[in-house]
Amino acid sequence: MGELLVIRHGQASFGADNYDKLSELGHRQSAAVGQTLREIGWVPDRTLTGTLIRQKETLASMGFEVGDTHEGFNEYDFQDLLLARFKGVVPHMVTADRKTHFRTLRETVFEWQADKIENPAESWGTFTARVEAARQTACAPGAERVLVVSSGGVIGQLVAASLKAPDKMMMTLNLQIKNTSVTKFIFTDKALFLHEFNATPHMMLGEGAEMLTYS
Repeated sequence: MGELLVIRHGQASFGADNYDKLSELGHRQSAAVGQTLREIGWVPDRTLTGTLIRQKETLASMGFEVGDTHEGFNEYDFQDLLLARFKGVVPHMVTADRKTHFRTLRETVFEWQADKIENPAESWGTFTARVEAARQTACAPGAERVLVVSSGGVIGQLVAASLKAPDKMMMTLNLQIKNTSVTKFIFTDKALFLHEFNATPHMMLGEGAEMLTYS
């Protein structure tokens, strides 16, 4: 059986003109999880990310060789979902207030899953299909230790799918996932088993305890 480790990217630049890049803290989080993996002797045979900058920067700061990309590991486009839900006029508080932002994120994804948002750029069905296609690519024969850097929504969906959980569980999981947390699966050519979820051993002691973030 193979091991698939899926790391959520480090802290992105929330509120900046370009969200899709790591903050200074995000780079430190990434370096810490990479160092922890090397200390326990876990070195990947295969590495993948989505095509997002924050995912690629995380892998680079982890100190592992950059491998292939697969768009299936990209996060869903929340901004597009907001624009579709609110007919092009997103309430100011959704972008200005973090609490409102994440409450609206949850509500919007639930509506998306229920096909209640008209004309999103990507349907819920398309999202789940591309995540599964990316997983199959990551778990293809030829590697026993696979390292993926992805995003919260994708990780939530991978976990929910592995447990055959209802669609809404994806979002419940998504909102719990910490930056640079480790979610581990065991895989065969026919099955995927959840082994560990949202672990942050690199943030348990000392300075690491001060690096914990969720966005």
